Amino acid sequence: MLTAVAGYINFWLIAILLLVGVYGIIATENLLKKLMALNVISVAIILFYLNLGQKAGSTVPILLPGAEVGVVNAYANPLPHTLMLTAIVVGVATTGVGLAMLYKIYHRYGSLEEPDVLKEMRQ
Repeated sequence: MLTAVAGYINFWLIAILLLVGVYGIIATENLLKKLMALNVISVAIILFYLNLGQKAGSTVPILLPGAEVGVVNAYANPLPHTLMLTAIVVGVATTGVGLAMLYKIYHRYGSLEEPDVLKEMRQ
């Protein structure tokens, strides 16, 4: 039992990170904290895909001098890493837009607390 858990410890830690992000969205009323919790969820998903893209005993997919050309199984698949790099860039851009929106919300309503903002919106 213990070896089964230890073999997947990285996936357990990623699941805990994901749950921390979900808890952060549900438990807090501060919009900035909710945005940061969304970033924690994004990091957990990126780590999950990067862990799925690993292959034991593989090497970088670069043809080195003297290496065998036909041995495809010896190389790691670069696609998951490429896609997650794209996800990181999109996440940073989305966070920037979210922070700009929060800046405008704070200057318009004077607070980043969700109940206060909703109360001001109704008036």
